[in-house]
Amino acid sequence: MKEATNQVSLKEALKEMLEVYRLKAKLNQTKINAVWSKLMGSSINKYTREIKLRRNKLYITIESASLRQELSYGKEKIIKIINEELGENYIEEVIIR
Repeated sequence: MKEATNQVSLKEALKEMLEVYRLKAKLNQTKINAVWSKLMGSSINKYTREIKLRRNKLYITIESASLRQELSYGKEKIIKIINEELGENYIEEVIIR
């Protein structure tokens, strides 16, 4: 007769902990802030004032009006790049201010 074990992998345990304590959004916010410069390049990073994540929406504050306009055309690409970096389809919308 086999004994039942309550063993789970560390990855599964951490994932469950993030969901229970609602830390996933904060973890994703930290990841996005850490990789923004690498993903978008130093020139865009230089004009980026703020990046916030709320309810699966990414709010980006850009200081340059022309860059803001240019980035607004590539919102779908930004969503795709960041979701690939996060490893899941977490970002649903990008709002550039």
